[in-house]
Amino acid sequence: MTRRELANAIRALSMDAVQKAKSGHPGAPMGMADIAEVLWNDFLEHDPADPAWFDRDRFVLSNGHGSMLLYSLLHLTGYDLPIAELQRFRQLHSKTPGHPERGVTPGVETTTGPLGQGLTNAVGMALAEKLLAARFNQPDYPMVDHHTYVFLGDGCLMEGISHEASSLAGTLGLNKLIAFYDDNGISIDGEVHGWFTDDTPRRFEAYGWQVIKGVDGHDSEAVIKAIKKARKSADRPTLICCKTIIGYGAPNKQGKEECHGAALGDDEVAAARQHLNWPHLPFVIPDAVYAGFDAKPKGRRASNKWKRMLKQYHIMHPELAAELERRISGELPADWAAQVAHFVAGAAADAAGATSGIATRKSSEKVLDAFAPLLPELVGGSADLTGSNLTWHKGSKGITRDDASGNYLWYGVREFAMAAVMNGLALHGGFIPYGGTFLTFSDYMRNAIRMAALMKQRVVLVFTHDSIGLGEDGPTHQAVEHLASLRLIPNLQLWRPCDSTETAVAWACALEHADGPTALALTRQALPQQPRTPEQVAAIRRGGYVLVDCVGEPDLILIGTGSEVALCVEAAKRLAVEGTRARVVSLPNLGRFESQDAAWRESVLPASCAARVAVEAGVTAGWWKLVGARGGVVGIDTFGESAPAGDLFKHFGFTVDNVHRAALAALGS
Repeated sequence: MTRRELANAIRALSMDAVQKAKSGHPGAPMGMADIAEVLWNDFLEHDPADPAWFDRDRFVLSNGHGSMLLYSLLHLTGYDLPIAELQRFRQLHSKTPGHPERGVTPGVETTTGPLGQGLTNAVGMALAEKLLAARFNQPDYPMVDHHTYVFLGDGCLMEGISHEASSLAGTLGLNKLIAFYDDNGISIDGEVHGWFTDDTPRRFEAYGWQVIKGVDGHDSEAVIKAIKKARKSADRPTLICCKTIIGYGAPNKQGKEECHGAALGDDEVAAARQHLNWPHLPFVIPDAVYAGFDAKPKGRRASNKWKRMLKQYHIMHPELAAELERRISGELPADWAAQVAHFVAGAAADAAGATSGIATRKSSEKVLDAFAPLLPELVGGSADLTGSNLTWHKGSKGITRDDASGNYLWYGVREFAMAAVMNGLALHGGFIPYGGTFLTFSDYMRNAIRMAALMKQRVVLVFTHDSIGLGEDGPTHQAVEHLASLRLIPNLQLWRPCDSTETAVAWACALEHADGPTALALTRQALPQQPRTPEQVAAIRRGGYVLVDCVGEPDLILIGTGSEVALCVEAAKRLAVEGTRARVVSLPNLGRFESQDAAWRESVLPASCAARVAVEAGVTAGWWKLVGARGGVVGIDTFGESAPAGDLFKHFGFTVDNVHRAALAALGS
């Protein structure tokens, strides 16, 4: 069985599945089949019977529209992906969705499709390997020793995130990252020379990568030679530039945009079969081909060798072994709950006796100082705003290309890459990443945040300067619509705490939320600390609770988040003097509150009290469903302005007087 025959099996499965589905992208799988055959058969360390084996090589298909390439490889090499699933490509509830999805298909390392993000996830994975190796590898025990391979195309390189990520990867010297550039010159709109004329090799050389140029992607021996050279790199990631023909083997459509994103058509599929000398019926693969791809025996040997080494590692380095296994499992330390309870109780006690305010970004820093020593898997960073986000804690140590023993990344002004690299760190395993920037710059990161939510990855997004309270930097930097916008992302937990106690609980919940990302919206300005009973402290975890109550049933409920909770508390005091029974509800996490049982929600926001006012320094959208027809919302539905924060809050109506007026209006007074 020749290499070309093995590669042609990938081509046949890809064109057949796309043709049966009447949609998909056959061009990239057919063009990259020869490269994929070499990589998967000769170099990739993986075990189809144990896809989660920790020291496996990671493979990322950044040009995820070519998903049939990956599905064909997974099927042929022996993963639990039967031919029936390939026949159901792009169909409801199949294991072969249009783009690869983590958690849907065994062997898929990351969800790809939004171009450039797979490459950036791969940077995070390669970084994770380097950091874990520095921490856990011992003489004769290379417990973490694998490569990250990524396929990418012109589209990935056109996306700006590829610049952010590749620049960072070169700076950090991620030598076990090997990228294959599918240089076929075609994108959806046609030949890319009309809109993509970058000198890609020189660009990556400038990033500090090793670049292997001019590789014929259809010459297996040339590909083998390039990979061997890439694997010898000691201090640089490698880009292998492979010249390929998109849709290789389809005689009338290869090399053209016609085969990029549409089924070839029955006639062209038949012609391709003849051209490739592939006489088999659709989805029929000869036994010799399966034998040529079968990775199970080799994979079993590799994974079993590692597992035997792990047993010896337990004997020789028991503490390191136990810590490595805990981090692989994603479990928090055994004493985590007790340590958190102790810290939160202390924060609550401090709040009860506080006489001055503190910004929640500062509260967040104090939480990190307390929690980071408990969680060595925490790896932080900031997009060039460390001193503003306060993401550096007392135990932080910077990560450099020459010293991977640290736990803090200087991401530079690369917000999008930061989010996608964090996703890669989380996907690899062994880390809980967090990263900071201003809330308004979550716009740069949004699609990576969305991908974290889609993949259910535990990452923590630290967003400071959460409103017009940012002040003098003006509306370009002032978050207005961002809280409401982020709340729309499914599976994203958004916390906006009102003081140090809520900040501590928010951080604890974020670190415990193992199946999705968390965003923390934190203030620049100092906030008063709210006293609470132990029962109220415990209730913070529910996302919404009664912070200040009245005697008897409330006439009015004031609902606040973050910095505006204090306004609600002061307005309630004034209303009480006037004879109005006012309740103050703090809603630091609206989504979490709405997921509580009906009894809890009714106990906090009883239906019998229709007079409600919500107060948040953001757009009013989203609050009307809670306040109803009789209610009111104190918010901001315009952009902010440049001025000191106190002047802005007064100008836009975030004052006790205005909340009081809104309350009277809701009461009909």
